[in-house]
Amino acid sequence: MSLWETIKSAWQSIFANKMRSSLTMLGIVIGVCAVVLLVSIGQGFQTSMTTTFNNMGASALYVSGSRSKTVTIVRPLTMDDAEALTNKKLAPSISVVSPSMQSNVTVQYGTNSATVQASGVTPVVTQIKNYQIDKGRFLTDLDGENKLSVIVLGYQTTQDLFGTESPIGKYVRVAGGKFQVIGTLQKLGGMGGDSYILMPLATMQARITGGTDLQQIAVKASSSDLVDLAIAEITAILRARHYIATGAADDFQITDMRETLTSMQSTLQTFSLFMGAVGAISLVVGGIGIMNIMLVSVTERTREIGIRKAIGARRRDILLQFLIEAAALSLTGGLVGLLLAVGGAALMGHITLGSLSVKPEISGTIVLIALSVSVATGLLSGTYPAFNAARLDPIESLRHE
Repeated sequence: MSLWETIKSAWQSIFANKMRSSLTMLGIVIGVCAVVLLVSIGQGFQTSMTTTFNNMGASALYVSGSRSKTVTIVRPLTMDDAEALTNKKLAPSISVVSPSMQSNVTVQYGTNSATVQASGVTPVVTQIKNYQIDKGRFLTDLDGENKLSVIVLGYQTTQDLFGTESPIGKYVRVAGGKFQVIGTLQKLGGMGGDSYILMPLATMQARITGGTDLQQIAVKASSSDLVDLAIAEITAILRARHYIATGAADDFQITDMRETLTSMQSTLQTFSLFMGAVGAISLVVGGIGIMNIMLVSVTERTREIGIRKAIGARRRDILLQFLIEAAALSLTGGLVGLLLAVGGAALMGHITLGSLSVKPEISGTIVLIALSVSVATGLLSGTYPAFNAARLDPIESLRHE
């Protein structure tokens, strides 16, 4: 019996019992769908996270006030602190210092409004964060010196307020005040989203937050090799400026984006393994279902097997037929599961959790692995029933009723 005839016979047997075959494939369908969909969500998180850290500056350092309960006195960060970090004699390893303030505000244009994060920044922020102008211009030192009421819109804020209308030169209301839009930014993507506005730091302090304190100071080392040295320099300068005694805890904290990225990647890998394990359990259950139904099929078709052996079918032919049936069941289930996963990912579009926006990503690698594992599961599950069928004695099989 040729291979093609064996395959054809296997498919005929599957279609002869459509309901039973469908129920048998259900475990494989669920398993493959779960594996592909969950891993695609994990890959989406990975891409979004990497994009976010690249946008923020992969080797940047962020200085902010301490949140430790052991610190009794926390002196706020000031512009004088930021100026001290630009001193090349005290901090030769630091190339860029970008102070900033943030606050959630409501932005209005006509009947449209959006609640976004407003950031007061200086022009050098573009040397740390990946802000790219789409239309108009970015903030300048002159805007800050004159405390001009001008803003630059993030991509999503532009869409929410103006749609297809050009916002350049238009006026919007920010926290009740009138601001002119001078520029819009390209889409950043990542976990932070694109709902934000930028304005001169001096303007933000004067019109939004009040006071002269800073919320954060972003710092960029001269090179990636000097990041650790830059941390030591920042610590020494701020401890001296804040009059922190030897042995006392810092009243500020320095966030190293490299360490944060490594930590989150480790967590994400654990999460992905867990997701894959959940899908693998479903595949194991599906494999048990295939083995069970193939054993039943061998019992039901004992007489057929005897007839085939009597007219010349070899053990190899019988073994191959049942293995092909098991593989066909699992492959079909895998394809159905894959289609459901692709459809599910498309329906999700983006998963939004607070400010996190993640798009599931289905790669060719995970598709190939999922289908290969589903076929392998079918073959392994069908091996024992196939050997049982191949070992049947033709005389005894013909007597079977």
